[in-house]
Amino acid sequence: MKEAVRANFDASVDAYETYERATGRFATLTGRLLGVMTDAAGRTLDLVLDAGAGTGASTAVLAGDPSGLTPVALDLSREMLAENGAANRVQGDVDALPFADDSFDGVAFTASLFLVPDPAVAVAEAKRVLRPGGVLGAVAPAGWQTPDGDDAFRDLDRESRSPVAAATVREAVEEAFETGTGTGAWGFETSAEQLRRFHAIPAMAARLYPSDPPIRRVQKAQAALEPLAGRFVHRWEWTVGVKPGYRR
Repeated sequence: MKEAVRANFDASVDAYETYERATGRFATLTGRLLGVMTDAAGRTLDLVLDAGAGTGASTAVLAGDPSGLTPVALDLSREMLAENGAANRVQGDVDALPFADDSFDGVAFTASLFLVPDPAVAVAEAKRVLRPGGVLGAVAPAGWQTPDGDDAFRDLDRESRSPVAAATVREAVEEAFETGTGTGAWGFETSAEQLRRFHAIPAMAARLYPSDPPIRRVQKAQAALEPLAGRFVHRWEWTVGVKPGYRR
C-alpha cells in the first residue's frame, strides 16, 4: 500500500496545486490545526514537523506563523517534496521517522495521517520524536454533505472513501496519548465544481476508483461526479494529543 500511496502522490503534483490555488483548503486546515495545537500545548511551538507536507501549502503556513516557529517538511513523495519551498525538507516515511527521540515541539498531520495503512504506527513514531510537552495534531476528512446534512454521494453508485476513516485516526491518537487529547470538527462550504476538482487529483480520485491507473481513475471520477450540482459541506475532523512531562 505504501508504494501505491507514493505513486499516487507522485502523479498528483499539478492537480493538487491547482485545487489548492482555487480553494486554499489545505492552508486553511493548517492554520486552524496550528491554532488548536498551540492551545493544547499552552505555549508557542519552536520546531514543528510537517508530516505529509506535500508541495508546501501547509509548510508555508507554519513558516509564516508570527510566533517564528521553524517547520521541517517531510513527505514520502519525492515529486511532491520537490515543489515544497521549505528550507528544511526530508523525504521519509511517517511510519519510520528519520529523527531522534525528543526532537520536535509539534508534529502536524494536515490531511495525511488517514493515508497510512495503520495510523497507530505513525502516531507512535510521532510521539517518540516529540519532546515532553510536545503536541501532535491531525486532520482527516469526514465526508461531503448537502446543506441538509445528507451524504453528497447518496444518489451515486460510488462513495468517496478514505483509506482510513477519521474515527480510526482519532482513536489512534486518543489511545497513544490517553489523556491530554482534544477533538473537534470543521465544515467548509464548497461547490460541486470544487468537489469535482478535489477528485481530479489522482491521489483523491483513488477514493472512488482505487484499482485504476491515475489518468483512468480521474476520468471515471469526473464522469461519476458530473451529475452533482449545488452547494455542499466538506467536513474534516481534528484531533490533538499532548506528550506528558513538560514543566514550565
